[in-house]
Amino acid sequence: MSLTDTLAEYRIRLNEGALDFFDEHRRRIRVAATACAILLAVGGGVYWWTNVRFRPPPSIFDSPVDDVFGYLSLSDFSKLPLDERLEFLLSLADRFRNFSQGDSAAAAAFLAGLAGPAREQATQNVRLLAKDILAQGASGYFELPEAQRGKYIDEWLLKWMKTGERITTGKEREGSDDERLKDLKDDAKRGEARRTERFGGGGDGEGPSTNTMPSLSGEGATRFLDFWGSDVESASTPREQGQIVRFLGDVRKRVLQ
Repeated sequence: MSLTDTLAEYRIRLNEGALDFFDEHRRRIRVAATACAILLAVGGGVYWWTNVRFRPPPSIFDSPVDDVFGYLSLSDFSKLPLDERLEFLLSLADRFRNFSQGDSAAAAAFLAGLAGPAREQATQNVRLLAKDILAQGASGYFELPEAQRGKYIDEWLLKWMKTGERITTGKEREGSDDERLKDLKDDAKRGEARRTERFGGGGDGEGPSTNTMPSLSGEGATRFLDFWGSDVESASTPREQGQIVRFLGDVRKRVLQ
């Protein structure tokens, strides 16, 4: 037998062996191929989501001012979990307090030039942040039995009072939780007394108010309710709106006790 015939015979045997192996393990091969295809698709999807579609937040202290403030005008900001968005703002406030003259000028120039779709997206991000804070508070509130809800409101108020203090000054002010709650309730009662004196118990001076939105205290609360009615409510689902309105109503009752 010539060398050519020998090679041809080996090729035929190899092909037959491969076909026999495929026939014998057809099901396993198909399962393995399907699994590989799924893994490739998932891996590609994860890469697309993390590196193409979703832009993670920049490093607050190591990135240019434009990049840091610019992230607030991206829809990616609102895709972050609520806690991460708040941490981003706290870190931004820390950097802002220590801005150099050049950083301050760059920030002012960037914010002054923010317009069009970028400005609208930044505004929408604020709406969504406020809505998510209230929706998260309302959701946790209505998951509790009635007996635990008063304590929950106190703890929720304290949490956001302290967060506001950290954003404003970089630290929580001195004083106990009881003192904070007492100050809040005293302010709320003074604000309610001024409102009652001004409107005679109604929202328009002509009788009982029909406004279902709660009022916590004074002019700050009025501005907040205007913000809720014109901006935040539009970013909420009907279910969220219902829960938030009921929750804020109970918060109002709690601070006016």
